[in-house]
Amino acid sequence: MCGIVGAINGKSVVQHLTTGLSRLEYRGYDSAGLAIIQEDKIISRRAQGKLVNLRHQLKEAPLDGHIGIAHTRWATHGVPSVNNAHPHMTEKVAVVHNGIIENYRELRAELEANGEHFTSETDSEVIPRLITSYLEDGASPEDATFQALQKLQGSYALGIIFAGVEDRMIAARQGSPLTIGMGDQTNFIVSDVMALAGMANESLFLEDGDWATISNDTIEIRNANGALVKRPHHPVSKKIMSVGKGEYRHFMKKEIHEQPDVIRQTMCSYFNQGTGRIELPDMPFDFSTISKINIVACGTSFHAGLIAKYWIEKYAKLSVEVDTASEFRYREPLLAKDGVSLFISQSGETADSLAALRYVKSLGQRVITIVNVAESSMARESVIVLHTKAGQEIGVASTKAFTTQLMTLACLAIVAGRARNTLTSKDENKLVTALAQVPHALETLIENDAPYIKVAKSMKTATSAMFVGRGTAFPVAVEGALKLKEISYIHAEGYGAGELKHGPIALIEDKVPVVVVAPHDGLFNKTISNLQEISARGGNIILLSTQSGIDAVGEDVEHTLVVPECDPFTAPILYSVPLQMLAYHVAYLKGTDIDQPRNLAKSVTVE
Repeated sequence: MCGIVGAINGKSVVQHLTTGLSRLEYRGYDSAGLAIIQEDKIISRRAQGKLVNLRHQLKEAPLDGHIGIAHTRWATHGVPSVNNAHPHMTEKVAVVHNGIIENYRELRAELEANGEHFTSETDSEVIPRLITSYLEDGASPEDATFQALQKLQGSYALGIIFAGVEDRMIAARQGSPLTIGMGDQTNFIVSDVMALAGMANESLFLEDGDWATISNDTIEIRNANGALVKRPHHPVSKKIMSVGKGEYRHFMKKEIHEQPDVIRQTMCSYFNQGTGRIELPDMPFDFSTISKINIVACGTSFHAGLIAKYWIEKYAKLSVEVDTASEFRYREPLLAKDGVSLFISQSGETADSLAALRYVKSLGQRVITIVNVAESSMARESVIVLHTKAGQEIGVASTKAFTTQLMTLACLAIVAGRARNTLTSKDENKLVTALAQVPHALETLIENDAPYIKVAKSMKTATSAMFVGRGTAFPVAVEGALKLKEISYIHAEGYGAGELKHGPIALIEDKVPVVVVAPHDGLFNKTISNLQEISARGGNIILLSTQSGIDAVGEDVEHTLVVPECDPFTAPILYSVPLQMLAYHVAYLKGTDIDQPRNLAKSVTVE
């Protein structure tokens, strides 16, 4: 993985290719490259590092053609290098690939035994060499590709061009997303519809097993059996054309500041003004008949699921189990026959989550998906989709997608509680009112950078940090630690405050900042007891609480960040944002790449 762009128009494609790649930079990558057909030969340019390095090559040694493929690579097999960058080529075939070929070692051994010489460490290189072997046996490009696909095991999204063939390219998908875009006398293949911004009017999504032959004015799609199929067309949204940083230095900072608006929009999408109630789309089941919910997600979305467990169990009295998607299938989970599986994903393309969704569907489990990208694979494969309204999130470290997931999950908890008669009308009104107050409270939290900068200065030289909390503040602390490590590269871990005595307290010293997330709620006094244990051992404490909570603690802390008074129900949303701000300012002071942190990708489309 990570980004694929292909274009064919019978005129000039290099500008299309580089523009498409620039639209995919937000996904994270470590090298970039492209290949075109020129005078019947495959000509390529590849560069390690950022896209600017590839652009420099193209300026120094220009090339152009009527057909081409391009790629930004996030390393899976083989270190980041020019040799491992895509496209991978023989004299006859060039391929860009997202995914993982699980049987590449066996295929490589077979090809090497037949005299093939490999030039990279990647799994991807077996693909062009395998296709070439069939071409040399006399197969057409289409037949050679089809035969090669039968031998590949794993996941792939492929863009393929052939020396001497300027009138068509081939695309194929299995397990990794791939979209075909249709513009004015130009057709595209992309791994993310974002790349089509301003270049295509319509798109279609290939399904698993599909492979397509694409010219500048025709598209022919076949399924895994080779039979011709049609896929529905969708308009390409014009909204994705306007994504920019605006007045902000980084996308992450912009997206932090967008949270009051997008959280408000998310709540409004589920709030019925006529009834004054939260309402979800029509569901083919009643929460009162459900015995258990399995929440499955990865990374930040997993942390949203942990918070939702507290909410749903408290307000709906419904058993909830939360799993990381990468482990879920492999522990052979016991799913209740009258249960529901709830999947949470920003992109809707996360490979582990998508595989888990397909797994539970195969077992007949009912599925709800919470997703930010309405046209994603997970959304298309789910009957019930709850769409967060975060809009395009460019920064790799999730901010507004996370808090809109929390707003959506809070709404779901209210609806479930009402259906199960575990919430009175008075309770429901109280919770809805609390949610409605969140956007304004967030505006006050982010209007002034000074408090966060002050604390960040005290943390920037740290090599390790701890985050602690109780109740819903525990997963908030875990998410805060993830944000810090993602973009500042400071090792950080989140713990339940009560667990400190069971090992982590051994790490306490004055050089280790300890961020204590302590809403002034029913667990406040217990959290403060843990804070005093940290203080007694010389810990460098940063306290997040209300002003009344901070006043109650006294002088046992080094730094404080004040959070507005709020209902305990909405505290996880409010307390998450200062941790985002803190991580941002620490990273800014350290000079790291905030929007595209090293080694990370925005959407993880491989296992």
